[in-house]
Amino acid sequence: MASIDLPQNGAIVPYELTGTPVPLARREAAAFPRIAYGAAHVVADPLADNDPWLTPAIDWDRTLAFRHRLWDLGLGVAEAMDTAQRGMGLGWPEAQELIRRALAEARSRDDALIACGAGTDHLVPGPEVTIDDVLRAYEEQVAMVEDAGGRVILMASRALAAAATGPDDYLRVYDRILSQVRRPVIIHWLGEMFDPALAGYWGNADHMAAMETCLEAIAANAARVDGIKVSLLSKEKEIAMRRRLPEGVRMYTGDDFNYAELIAGDEAGHSDALLGIFDAIAPVASAALDALGRGSENEFFDLLEPTVPLSRHIFAAPTRFYKTGVVFLAYLNGLQDHFVMIGGQQSARSLQHLAELFRLADRARVLADPDAAVLRMKRVLAVHGVA
Repeated sequence: MASIDLPQNGAIVPYELTGTPVPLARREAAAFPRIAYGAAHVVADPLADNDPWLTPAIDWDRTLAFRHRLWDLGLGVAEAMDTAQRGMGLGWPEAQELIRRALAEARSRDDALIACGAGTDHLVPGPEVTIDDVLRAYEEQVAMVEDAGGRVILMASRALAAAATGPDDYLRVYDRILSQVRRPVIIHWLGEMFDPALAGYWGNADHMAAMETCLEAIAANAARVDGIKVSLLSKEKEIAMRRRLPEGVRMYTGDDFNYAELIAGDEAGHSDALLGIFDAIAPVASAALDALGRGSENEFFDLLEPTVPLSRHIFAAPTRFYKTGVVFLAYLNGLQDHFVMIGGQQSARSLQHLAELFRLADRARVLADPDAAVLRMKRVLAVHGVA
């Protein structure tokens, strides 16, 4: 097996790779016992003549090819979400182009599951922003996605979090938007660990109290809600909410710490999935869902559980920088030729963090070609002065 010297605790330590890559295999989403979306990242264009901190430059060919890879594996694409650096480098103008291009690619095949983020990120929060402003911003983005033929993922709103004075403002906004949608949507409750600006969402800093408001909004509009993605990194809170959802409303786990057991479920039900980590571990996730569909729960856990330590590392605090780890794995696996991100976000994690990510990725069997991954890791080490 390959070996490499990696930073660890301030020293350079030899590491012997042991993981056997999980092979790629084309699969159909219809064969899986769960609906599973991967929140897909965007590939930056490193050769663009732009100011990286100010103007996004996207490699559209590689970005769209990555979506086809997810579809080929039987996974859906959650488009223009926070994994795509929405609100952290990817603005609404670029998000619109991404959504239109991805929907066009989806229409070129008959097996593409896709849903697209609609929020209010073109509305800058501030003391002058009113709830009516938030409503108009949501309506604009929802209309754009639906006019393009897409299903909406209703993203949490920083502007709403700043403007709301209590739970009633959230109920007003969600009732209004949900009453207008053409197809059932996926609501996204993104916790403050992913975005500090969303602290106190649903009008309460206590998640269990906030859950009551969220459940009230869903119950009043259940026919217009396909499901809710909960990203609170707490399996207990997700399970508690899952057991109280109206009939026909799905729980899409957004818990990148505990997804294996949440997807497997219990005697009272299970979670479907809408996960950023599925971008990074797509072949393993696909194989695990296939095993679950064949009734082999042991194989499901054998495949997916080793990826959980990797995911916990990628999503470690500050959790909002998890995108760096996702893109780093795409680089190691040859899905892009560089480790460059829009907004310069490749610098958001330390070299020691990336080295531990490499070790965990090997153990999780997600390095597609270990020898090639070693060469790419060595290039990153060299840039940081480690020969």
